[in-house]
Amino acid sequence: MKLQGRFDLNEMHKAGDVVLGGIFQVHFFSVFPELSFTSEPPQPTCHGFDILGLRRAQSMAFAIDEINKNTNLLPNVTLGYSLYDNCAELAIGFRAGLSSVSGQEEQFSRDETCAGTPPVIGIVGDSSSTRSIAISSVLGLYRVPMVSYFATCSCLSDRQKFPSFFRTIPSDAFQVQAMIQILKRFGWSWAGLLVSDDDYGLHAARSFQSDLFQSGGGCLAYLEVLPWSNDPDELRRIVDLMKKSTARVVIVFAHESFMINLMEEVVRQNVTGLQWMASEAWTAASVLQTPDFMPYLAGTLGIAIRRGEIPGFREFLLQIRPDLHHNNSYGNSIVNQFWEFTFQCKFTPPPAGWVEAGGPLCTGQENLENLGDVVTELLDVSNLRPEYNVYKAVYALAYALDDMLQCEPGRGPFSGHSCGNLKELEPWQLVYYLEKVNFTTTFGDQVSFDENGDALAIYDVMNWLWLPDGRTEVQNVGEVKRSASKGEELTIDEDKIFWNFESKKPPRSVCSESCPPGTRMARKKGEPVCCFDCILCSEGKISNKTDAMGCTSCPEDFWSSPQRDHCVPKKTEFLSFHEPLGIGLTVASLLGTCMCAVVMGIFIYHRSTPIVRANNSELSFQLLLSLKLCFLCSLLFIGRPRLWTCQLRHAAFGISFVLCVSCILVKTMVVLAVFKASKPGGGASLKWFGVLQQRGTVIVLTSVQAAVCTAWIVSASPTPHKNTQYYNDKIVYECAVGSTIGFAVLLGYIGSLASLSFLIAFIARNLPDSFNEAKLITFSMLIFCAVWVAFVPAYISSPGKYADAVEVFAILASSFGLLVALFGPKCYIILLRPERNTKKAIMGREIQTQ
Repeated sequence: MKLQGRFDLNEMHKAGDVVLGGIFQVHFFSVFPELSFTSEPPQPTCHGFDILGLRRAQSMAFAIDEINKNTNLLPNVTLGYSLYDNCAELAIGFRAGLSSVSGQEEQFSRDETCAGTPPVIGIVGDSSSTRSIAISSVLGLYRVPMVSYFATCSCLSDRQKFPSFFRTIPSDAFQVQAMIQILKRFGWSWAGLLVSDDDYGLHAARSFQSDLFQSGGGCLAYLEVLPWSNDPDELRRIVDLMKKSTARVVIVFAHESFMINLMEEVVRQNVTGLQWMASEAWTAASVLQTPDFMPYLAGTLGIAIRRGEIPGFREFLLQIRPDLHHNNSYGNSIVNQFWEFTFQCKFTPPPAGWVEAGGPLCTGQENLENLGDVVTELLDVSNLRPEYNVYKAVYALAYALDDMLQCEPGRGPFSGHSCGNLKELEPWQLVYYLEKVNFTTTFGDQVSFDENGDALAIYDVMNWLWLPDGRTEVQNVGEVKRSASKGEELTIDEDKIFWNFESKKPPRSVCSESCPPGTRMARKKGEPVCCFDCILCSEGKISNKTDAMGCTSCPEDFWSSPQRDHCVPKKTEFLSFHEPLGIGLTVASLLGTCMCAVVMGIFIYHRSTPIVRANNSELSFQLLLSLKLCFLCSLLFIGRPRLWTCQLRHAAFGISFVLCVSCILVKTMVVLAVFKASKPGGGASLKWFGVLQQRGTVIVLTSVQAAVCTAWIVSASPTPHKNTQYYNDKIVYECAVGSTIGFAVLLGYIGSLASLSFLIAFIARNLPDSFNEAKLITFSMLIFCAVWVAFVPAYISSPGKYADAVEVFAILASSFGLLVALFGPKCYIILLRPERNTKKAIMGREIQTQ
């Protein structure tokens, strides 16, 4: 096979039986010359040396050196490497990937002599999601394994598009979840999101929007894409939006180069009071920890790659020498450029990629330990994060290769139970073993890949601590990891967090304050779900938690409290003996009963007087007894309804009043018969109204009512009933009549007897006599009928206990009316005008009835 073309790249190589490729960002920027029509394509130049990028490349070299010294891992096999610089440029990174798999030798023969440098069997890199997508899309066609240490785009988990891609850094899908967990922890439901205009940022934006909505953890106040270049107008617009927004939390998914441009505009507009949240791409970016930026970025919370320790790495870095990396067939321009950058010298001739001219010549014997900040940054191995991922990626490839070489012929996993071997190694064979790799590092971390090629999900939570002396310390304040049983677990030591606010406390970042218990959220029209009004729950409904989406109805016997945050038992209402209305009616009932007793006593004491004996004194005593029962039956309507009181109250009321009205009816008929008998030829009418007939009539009329009451109670008995229709917040205890027809018949029967009595008394009212009782009966029945005619509409329109009060009032009013109208004049004569209590005064003639 012959090499068709060659790219001029910054590189670093080491020979070996098996070669691993590596792609790292060792320079920050690149410059492409203008296109020309020469035979050779234009070669870009790189500038802005990245010390940390070199350290990551050296961590791969160290891991391979350590593996070669390990007799238990890949014995008798020497690993080599071919490392390339992508100069933070997609085109250069893509060239580096192609150079890795095709090799840079002019001729390579894959025969038994294995002449020439073998192409790589796997690549560690790239650091960028965009470059990893481009490179892996091509390498995946040939199933060349690629293990990235820094590419986090969730899109790379798609095994259909990237079948040979693996990574030792968690996917952005988990990083997004980790960010959401932090937002929830501090109650930040209103945040802004800034992303870079590349695959890393755009995929993170889509994942963040989707996961944030599904988790219910908050809303985005704005989502802006940071421009690739330093676009002042666009950056000014974005920062102006941040300044005007009510969101106090700003989340940034972007690389440090995007952040530098953004922060320069933030400083220019002096936008303070923001809580920044960093993705792993810039959480540890020292280039942002400057005196100009720290007044704004101090207190930043960020997601960082898991920190690890690599024993012996610092000593390895101190051994870097340009002369130790020269070889007849390999270029090592990366080390040479580092040397020139560090010691401000140059080699002769200058290597490709050198931009600046001038300075002393490099000897290669300069001492790294005598330098200051540059070497300090290189040798600081206390916070190895991307380097630790590189270290794990190299070991993952080595363990996969070791597992393949330990395969026993005839028991292999491939066609015909064959095994892979170095001479005929196919990249897809290494992919098979890489999917099953599982080992533990010396730091104690387990390394394995899931079905999507993703590593075990774990991140550190970092905080930018601004020290009084102006230095910045990025301190670990917690971790977030994923477990199969508990999902995402966030652990944070809040006491360690530095908050860049006067209060030294976490800021509030919400679109609307939480709705307290007793209210519900009502979304504002046209705004995100996090922007809402708090509406008080309606009566009878409650919410007992903060930020309730709706209110729940209380059970039937309960009602909402004034605060609408819990249900309370409904107030009960009935005509009670302890309330003023009940007490007044009770007193009136007992007063009427006592008056009946007093009148009866008077009548008994004066029973031999003409006014008592007139018109059948026995009926008068029966009438007084029935009136006493009428007064007493009203007490059954007061107090909490029970089954026996409900059954008895109407029966007692109906029978008592029928007895009363029957006595009045008979007395009226007797009055009319007596006066008719006093006329010539009228004596025959009196024989039908003797004492026995009077008693029998009262008993028969009363028995009819008793039969009606009995049938009513047996067929549809009145029962206690909890009525919730009158009032929402009260339970009215009342007696359900059971049968409306029964109640109507009872009242109708009383009304018919009262009407008949009134009619007869009205006919007899003008009979000549000095004392005509028919007048009194007419007046009493007029009162009785008026009361009960008024009762019906008043009873129907009165709610709750007032219906019982109306009925009691009607009973008492009609009873008092009968008592006063019938017995008041008689008692007046007996007690105050005894001279009129004579037969002559009453009858005016010798007519006497018993």
